[in-house]
Amino acid sequence: MLEIIVLPLLTMVTCKETRAAIIALHKNGFTGKDIVATKIAPKSTIYRFIKNFKERGSILVKKASGRPRKSSKRQDHLLKRIQLRDRSATSAELAQEWQQAGVSASARTVRRRLLEDGLVSRRAAKKPLLSKKNIRDRLIFCRKYSEWTAEDWGKVIFSDEAPFRLFGASGKRLVRRRKGERYHQSCVMPTVKHPDTIHVWGCFSSKGVGSLTILPKNTAMNKEWYQNTLQQQLLPTTQQQFGEEQCIFQHDGAPCHKAKVITKWLGDQNVEILGPWPGNSPDLNPIENLWSILKRRVDKQKPTNSDKLQEVIMKEWVAISQDLAQKLIESMPSRIAEVLKKKGQHCKY
Repeated sequence: MLEIIVLPLLTMVTCKETRAAIIALHKNGFTGKDIVATKIAPKSTIYRFIKNFKERGSILVKKASGRPRKSSKRQDHLLKRIQLRDRSATSAELAQEWQQAGVSASARTVRRRLLEDGLVSRRAAKKPLLSKKNIRDRLIFCRKYSEWTAEDWGKVIFSDEAPFRLFGASGKRLVRRRKGERYHQSCVMPTVKHPDTIHVWGCFSSKGVGSLTILPKNTAMNKEWYQNTLQQQLLPTTQQQFGEEQCIFQHDGAPCHKAKVITKWLGDQNVEILGPWPGNSPDLNPIENLWSILKRRVDKQKPTNSDKLQEVIMKEWVAISQDLAQKLIESMPSRIAEVLKKKGQHCKY
């Protein structure tokens, strides 16, 4: 009878099935010696399975406990509080402070515990410092335009000034390199002590990029220059993009923008102004994203002198598509909603 039962069991190949077969034979009254005779498994394995079954009453293998944790849930929560109190603290510093609370753990363990809570080390985002007045003004602005749709924002011309520097200093650059290639010529970003800097003024709307003008060297960015720029660059852009249709002009609160002569000139030209624009709020101006895109494109061309830099800037500016411009303008309702949700604090843009 034993042979009849065992024959189909001999075809079993997995450890789990072998264990189940051995226990089945044991339950049917066969002794350990009888089961060993079937050669279904080594003798020591058979007796171990039978012993474990008698002790636990189950054929399931008890999960190994593994190395015990060095910290309790309460101590883990304490570590989280310490990290949230000082976001810039390193894992080594946290390990030292945790040790004072009675937990002796390595910096690696600290990182694992924080990772379990979703706290991952990342480069801090650079954003302008917001004063209480900045926050209040941002909320006032966003509440004022909270009902505006993407179509409403499509009637706005955004403007700003931006600096461009030689040798890739305008933006960040990442490279992929192998070990030992950190200082390879293709993996370094050349720098000079006093790189040539070119200042530009530009504007754009959902209809595409408008005029872009370069501020001549040794020329101060003052109200005289700004009025001349508006006369020669802004008015032609509004006429080209909107014709007789009424549009709205956006500029920030830079001193030359707020000069009385500028305010009067804009009024004389029947230019409607968006705002008042809140200070330290580049995240609300989509042209900042446009500058970042433009700087990356310019840096890829690797201009080596000021003349070449100016040429590349103008070339890449006119190459910006209307689809990209429209996509940036259409992000305005989301920017407004996020600032309101965060009670005036920075948004992700």
